[in-house]
Amino acid sequence: MLAAMSKMREEIRQQPEALERTLRAEVRRIERFRRRLEKRRPRLVALAARGTSDNAAQFGRYLLEITTGIPVSLAAPSIFSLYRAKVDLSDALVVAISQSGESTDTNLVLERAREQGAMTVGITNESRGALAALAEHVFLVRAGKERSVAATKTYTGQLLVLYLLAYALGARIRLDDLARLPEWTQAALDLEPAIAASAGRYRFMRETVVVGRGLNYANAFEFALKLMETCYVVAERFSSADFLHGPIAMVEAAFPVFMFAPGGVTWPAMRETLEKLRHLKAETLLITDSGNREARRQEGRCVTIPARLSRRGTVPEELYTPIPYIIPAQLFAACLAQEKGLDPDRPRTLTKVTRTL
Repeated sequence: MLAAMSKMREEIRQQPEALERTLRAEVRRIERFRRRLEKRRPRLVALAARGTSDNAAQFGRYLLEITTGIPVSLAAPSIFSLYRAKVDLSDALVVAISQSGESTDTNLVLERAREQGAMTVGITNESRGALAALAEHVFLVRAGKERSVAATKTYTGQLLVLYLLAYALGARIRLDDLARLPEWTQAALDLEPAIAASAGRYRFMRETVVVGRGLNYANAFEFALKLMETCYVVAERFSSADFLHGPIAMVEAAFPVFMFAPGGVTWPAMRETLEKLRHLKAETLLITDSGNREARRQEGRCVTIPARLSRRGTVPEELYTPIPYIIPAQLFAACLAQEKGLDPDRPRTLTKVTRTL
């Protein structure tokens, strides 16, 4: 039986429609922006964000560098807000990402960039927020009002807009493939009853590790963040490479480790990590899809999205996995919070809009 509904779970379920709405509304605008970029191709892209939006920016860094070859920097807002350093962004495309559009230091990065003549982009869910007024080009995440403190539908919306941004910068991303993301997201949502039933096993979990790599590295950060803010679990996050360079030493028998395991170039490293964890008798749970048959045959627990997302012929093979893959993680965090008797919509000491300098 599914736990009582929370706003977080309601908003998780809204993601197929939110993605479809965002894509339909923003395609024409992104096509115009693409023509603009053909005349002024940036030599550098700088992404500025905080919190969940910063995890989306981490995804954007991998996506843009892999698919366009343009170097990408994750801006450190404190460089501008606290240290007041003068950083030359004049030749960069500077992108600020914010759910509310009210992140003070993120907006400051954009303001300084505009003063230098840089091309600026804002990605936000709030058309009337400060970010939308500040950026030269604005792309909206049309997710509707997000009422739960834990961001879910705005995160996947931001990832979708970053795909569109990559497309505008010349990436070999097909809009027809992006149009299938709502369908693949729904396939992941259909796993909700099984995920809810499995959450009870982790009711007393107090610490864990989340492992991802490449395009799903950002999802490791986002899953860990959701576990920390809604379940109060100490959740570390690593790439499989960094994890094997030292942190794996903390793993002992029954230690819980969650892994994003698509097919493609990242799978051999994830498989090696999984083998070492099996030797340590760790408690592992993989998130994968039907395209990675080898992952599905591994010992241990496996959440398999019933769609072939890891596809040969796509470069890279796991290009479209990040949005569907985060859905089981969001559901797990929401269900685990309720198993622990916590309200995932109102994490202690947190508010929906956080302003920092």
